[in-house]
Amino acid sequence: MINAEIPVLGFAAYSGTGKTSLLKKLLPLLRERGLRIGMVKHTHHNFDIDQPGKDSYELRKAGASQMLVASGRRWALMVETDGTGDPQLQEMIGQLDQASLDLILVEGFKHVAFPKIELHRSALGKPLLYPNDPAIVAFACDGPPPDGLPLPLLDLNETRQIADFIIAWMRGL
Repeated sequence: MINAEIPVLGFAAYSGTGKTSLLKKLLPLLRERGLRIGMVKHTHHNFDIDQPGKDSYELRKAGASQMLVASGRRWALMVETDGTGDPQLQEMIGQLDQASLDLILVEGFKHVAFPKIELHRSALGKPLLYPNDPAIVAFACDGPPPDGLPLPLLDLNETRQIADFIIAWMRGL
């Protein structure tokens, strides 16, 4: 299990299910309820948030293994890794300032043992995750649920219902 000072809840699903779309609707609802939220998103793609031609990009490419860019409105830390293997969720959570957060939401990392809501779209024809993952705490789908579902059932298209579940889940911890 993941070790954190505050609740950590993930959203596990196969690509194309709509994890990011759901989170874009869910985050404002949770913020309205006063929650300060940190996000960790796993990607399988090579990415770069810095742009060629910018000083920070050029300094990082010149050899800085860590590059912190700061302004009066935000700061970002880019850290070069050895490029082997996936990032470790525990390490990524450790990078967040948990003292200034109430909840950490995680997109991806579906094979790591920590509390998650499974998102399922039957039209994609993907297998269910919950039968093989005891850390899944709820199941959100856009159609009929699986027979004998042993988890709380959520409507994938009802973002307020999912927000209500998250609040109740946090209170139950």
